[in-house]
Amino acid sequence: MLVTSVKLTNWRNFRDVSVALHPRTYLIGANASGKSNLLDVFRFLRTVAQAEGGGLQKALKDRGGMSKLRSLHARTNPEVAIEVEIAESAGAVPTWRYALAFKSEGKGKQRVLITREIVEKDGKSLRERPLPEDRKDVARLTQTHLEQINNNEEFRELADFFSATIYLHLVPQLLKFGEEISGRMMESDPFGQGLLQRIARESPRTRDARLKRIGMALGVAVPQFSELRFVKDQASGAPHLEARFNHWREHGAWQREEQFSDGTLRLIGLLWALQEGDGLLLLEEPELSLNDAIVEGIPLILDRVLRSRKRVSRQVIMTTHSDNLIAEVHDPRSVLLLEPGENGTTVRTPNTEEVRAMDAGLNAAEVLLSKTRPAPMEQLGLF
Repeated sequence: MLVTSVKLTNWRNFRDVSVALHPRTYLIGANASGKSNLLDVFRFLRTVAQAEGGGLQKALKDRGGMSKLRSLHARTNPEVAIEVEIAESAGAVPTWRYALAFKSEGKGKQRVLITREIVEKDGKSLRERPLPEDRKDVARLTQTHLEQINNNEEFRELADFFSATIYLHLVPQLLKFGEEISGRMMESDPFGQGLLQRIARESPRTRDARLKRIGMALGVAVPQFSELRFVKDQASGAPHLEARFNHWREHGAWQREEQFSDGTLRLIGLLWALQEGDGLLLLEEPELSLNDAIVEGIPLILDRVLRSRKRVSRQVIMTTHSDNLIAEVHDPRSVLLLEPGENGTTVRTPNTEEVRAMDAGLNAAEVLLSKTRPAPMEQLGLF
C-alpha cells in the first residue's frame, strides 16, 4: 500500500497544504521549513492506529498537546485536520481515504475532541463521525475508531498499514555507547537505539540473509571491509555486530559496533530498514556521515533493494539537504519543495519552468536546491 496524497489543515508549519506523494518522495527545504513536521504526520497516524500503547490522546500527549500541534498561522480556525488517500500499488486509483479532524473542547476539561473521522474504501463510506451515539456521549469523541479493535473490523487493514510505519534517524552514539548511556529507549525507537535488538529478534535464516546483503554493500562502500556477522556476548547475552577488515595481518581481529565509524553504522541502519517490514519508511537526512559517492547512490540503492523484494515494493519518504542525493533523482515529480511564507509553509512540485530546465539538462539539485538556501549567506560572516 502507498500513500498517494496528503492534505493538512493547521498542522504545525502548514496552514493549508494538499500534495501528491510518490513511491519515492524527497522533501527539500530550508531549515525549520517543516520537512520533519511533514514526516511527523505519518508518525502521528502510526501512534493513533496502535491498539496497544497508542491512540489519539497518546499521539497528542507525545507532541505536547494541541497548543504545540496547531499551526501558529491558524488564526480563527481551531481545528487541525489530516486527510490521506492510499492506493494498493503505484499508479493505481486510490482505494482508501482516511480523514481525521479534531480541536480543543473550549470549555470544562479542555479535552481534545474529534470533529470529523471519515473512512472510505472504493468510494464507499465505512465510517463517518460524529455518530448519533457520539453526540449523546461526548467522551467517545476522545478516541478514534481507527484505534479501537471493536470498531475498525471493516478497515483494520488501514489501521495495520499506519501501524507498520517505520521512522529512522539513526544516531550512531546511541549504538556505540548504549551500555554506558543505559537510558530509556524511546517508544518506536526513532534514533536506532534498538537496532541490535531488532536484528536479534529476526530468525537466524532471515537475519543472516539480510546481513550478507548488507556485507556485500559494505564491501563496496567501506575500504578494506571483509565480513559482517551477528554475535551474542557469551556473558551477558547482549547482541552485537562484528566486522573484519583486510590489512597486513592475515587474520585480522573482529571489531564490534562501538569501533565502527558513524557512517558505517548509519549505512547498516539504512540497509537493514529497507529490508525490514512492508510499511511506509520515513528517513531523516540519510546522507549524514556518509561519503558523497555513497550519498549519490542512495536513490539507486532504494530502487534496487526494494525492487528485489519478493513482496510488493514499499514507499519511502525522506528529507534531505544533499546536492549529491537530489542530483541523482531522475523523476522531478518525486521532489517536493517546502517554502515558508507569511501564511505558513507551502509544499509544491517543480513548476513548468523548473521542469523545462531539467529537461534541458540541469539536474534537480541545480534547479531546486538553490531555492532552499538562506540569502544572503555572507551575513553569517558577521558572527
